[in-house]
Formats: sequence, C-alpha cells, structure tokens
Amino acid sequence: MTYAVLKFCVFLVCFGASFYALSAVRFEKLMKVYQPRKAIVMLFLLSLALAYLCTQAILELTIYNGFGG
Repeated sequence: MTYAVLKFCVFLVCFGASFYALSAVRFEKLMKVYQPRKAIVMLFLLSLALAYLCTQAILELTIYNGFGG
C-alpha cells in the first residue's frame, strides 16, 4: 500500500515536470496542424509516457536497489 502511494506521488511529480518541459515545444507549428487540440492531446500523451519512464527510472535507482529504506 505504501509503495503504491509513493509510486503514484512520484508519477504525479514527474508528470507535472514533463508537461511543463514539453509545453515549451510548439507542436502546432512543428507539425503544421490545423486543429490545435490535436497538438494538445499529443502533448498530454507524450507527458504521460515521459512521466512513466522517469518514474520507473527513479524508482529503479532508489527504491528497488534498497536506497529508500
């Protein structure tokens, strides 16, 4: 139970950071999309994927190796 809550909290932090970082990229100008909602959906999905990968990397380097307690 505690591990699941920790994993969820780390995921939320990583999602916020990845969404903030990816929002600097103008996907609508990069892809020449005529519907900006598609670029927003792509930003959201890329943020989810990046947050998942970052969460797995952080937990692999800390909790799984015994550094977390």
